[in-house]
Amino acid sequence: MTFLKNNLAGILLCILIAAPSAFLGSMFPVIGGPVIAIIAGMIITLFIKDKSKLQSGITFTSKKILQYAVILLGFGLNLSVILQTGKQSLPIIIITIAAALIIAFILFKILHMPGRISTLIGVGSSICGGSAIAATATVIDADDEEVAQSISVIFFFNVLAAIIFPTLGAQILNFEHTSEAFGIFAGTAVNDTSSVTAAAATWDNMFGLGSATLDTAVTVKLTRTLAIIPITLALALLRARKEKGSAGNTFSFKSIFPFFILYFIGASVITTVCQSLISSAVITSGAAVAITAFFDAMKQLSKFFIVMAMAAIGINTDIVKLIKTGGKPLFMGLCCWIGVTGTSLAVQHFTGIW
Repeated sequence: MTFLKNNLAGILLCILIAAPSAFLGSMFPVIGGPVIAIIAGMIITLFIKDKSKLQSGITFTSKKILQYAVILLGFGLNLSVILQTGKQSLPIIIITIAAALIIAFILFKILHMPGRISTLIGVGSSICGGSAIAATATVIDADDEEVAQSISVIFFFNVLAAIIFPTLGAQILNFEHTSEAFGIFAGTAVNDTSSVTAAAATWDNMFGLGSATLDTAVTVKLTRTLAIIPITLALALLRARKEKGSAGNTFSFKSIFPFFILYFIGASVITTVCQSLISSAVITSGAAVAITAFFDAMKQLSKFFIVMAMAAIGINTDIVKLIKTGGKPLFMGLCCWIGVTGTSLAVQHFTGIW
């Protein structure tokens, strides 16, 4: 009862922003619901004079709901399918992730940028945009303005990629008019799922490939998503070592360990086992329909939770400050984007895919 009293108003405000944002995001997938929500939140907060009664619920949404979104994301990951169909792209994924993280680290040193923003941009550029930023932000204790800035940077280059890449692949890079090469390119060089979907679907429409490119790109993208696991655990260990050095014996690793990642893994394992049983007809058709519907509902709820969390982050963000301090993060995002794109193309060319 106390929880509802303290948090309900703020959570409801986030839902009221998230619902139309999610709808508009489905209408304009290149932009996506999370970006619309974060912009709407930043605008709406300008007209709220007193957020004291809302703040607890807003904070709960930006922190806890964000973690729940990452956990539910696991219900969209069939590990066996990803390992079977994504293994061809695995070397490209590993190398592009490494390239983005190295570029972000170098620019962090050269430009003297805040460490948490640099980490979020590097992880968002290399793994899977908003979902990776959501998972990483909790581990490194990034504040809402840092998350908002990182999401804004990733969004900008996502939109450019979704618009530019199909024409780039067809007119300049001379990709074969098949699904494989461009699907792998879109899956490794575009960050957010909505933009990957938009770019791949455009390629399918250009050459009448049905949904072949989209299927390839989404599988590669989901394979990249698995990198959330080692990255977040590694960041937790780095933070633990740093804080243990400053706090001495009073530090507890348990306090910062990303337990939600374990639940994310558990959801992925449950999905994999259940879909394997469905495929082998161990589960009856009626139960299979119910289980599949449940997984689909969890995936949709994960997407909506991310939109809710972005609305909360937008409410907690000073849009004027965001614009004033956006130069260096935008430059870092540009360098990471170019680095990931160039690396993806280079490795594809070297391995004979393109």
